[in-house]
Amino acid sequence: MKAMRLVLGTAILTAMVMPAAFAQSTSTTTPPTVQQRKTDQQDRVANGVQDGQLTAGETKNIENKEAGINAEEKTMRADDNGHLTTADRTKLNNQQNRLSNNIYNDKHNANTAHYGNNEVGQRRENQQDRIANGIRSGQLNARETSNLEGKEQGINHEVAADRSANGEKAAVNRQQNRVSNRIYNKKHNAARRG
Repeated sequence: MKAMRLVLGTAILTAMVMPAAFAQSTSTTTPPTVQQRKTDQQDRVANGVQDGQLTAGETKNIENKEAGINAEEKTMRADDNGHLTTADRTKLNNQQNRLSNNIYNDKHNANTAHYGNNEVGQRRENQQDRIANGIRSGQLNARETSNLEGKEQGINHEVAADRSANGEKAAVNRQQNRVSNRIYNKKHNAARRG
């Protein structure tokens, strides 16, 4: 019984002390810098591109917004001798929060990149992997990524149109085959013109 009280007392004391200790340790952490936010978000975009959660169009849209934020930051820094004011940081943080929500929504919607199990599909997937690696490493900036994804989006539309046309050709071909069979059947039935 004495051991049980000791365990219970220790658990209660721990439960009371832990939140205070946790709060103290988290209050000393600093929020991420503007640059760290950009890096983290670019990693999220790269992961979304690489695993197909982001389509080329979604990535292009995100990267256009990122490029706009980057341009605005550059202007803010130029206005204040290379520094950001508290108001500038707040504004950029709010914009980054909106962009973060866009990334989340685009990664978790029903749109995904499907490449197919053929040579064209494999090439498209390889291109997306290369773009993702460029985003992650910083070799591609937001403008460059947006431009590349715009071109990929165009290719994707062309592939879809080609597939649609092939599907239409196949449907027309099936219809023509049915009519051809009817022609044959009509020509070879017992009924004759008199």
